[in-house]
Amino acid sequence: MSIESMKIIGEGLTFDDVLLVPQKSSVLPSQVDVGSQLTRRIRLNIPIVSAAMDTVTESKLAIALAREGGIGIIHKNLPIENQAEEVDRVKRSESGMIYNPITLTSDRTVADALAVMKKYRISGIPIIDHGRLVGILTNRDLRFETNQNRPISEVMTKAPLITAPIGTTLE
Repeated sequence: MSIESMKIIGEGLTFDDVLLVPQKSSVLPSQVDVGSQLTRRIRLNIPIVSAAMDTVTESKLAIALAREGGIGIIHKNLPIENQAEEVDRVKRSESGMIYNPITLTSDRTVADALAVMKKYRISGIPIIDHGRLVGILTNRDLRFETNQNRPISEVMTKAPLITAPIGTTLE
């Protein structure tokens, strides 16, 4: 295809070609919807999408953007396992509430807990027995523990645990 046969379809603008002049407006910020439809199923509350670049987006930025209503695209310059870990971190941070926490039973050992904490980079694990919360194990509980074969039940924080039913808000 020769240059002569190519046709310019329309005007193309870049960032430096556009200037928005600040002016008074009768529209209040609370009346404005800056939401944007990213895909058929994903609507953003703010039109901000971070670049899928290794110098830009990993879980930390993706979490921050998600909390504000945007989205961060995790880059692909990581082994697939690391990409999955980054996505897992973002999903687990949803609204500051962990909806599907990693749990252990009270008969597991301190070594088991430390392995899980290291693998998922977490500092606390809810301890359950028969689907019921019986304690929580945190870095604080393990700080001076030297016996890694000790059962979690002997070192975890037990009652009184403060819990709330599903649907409880922070207000």
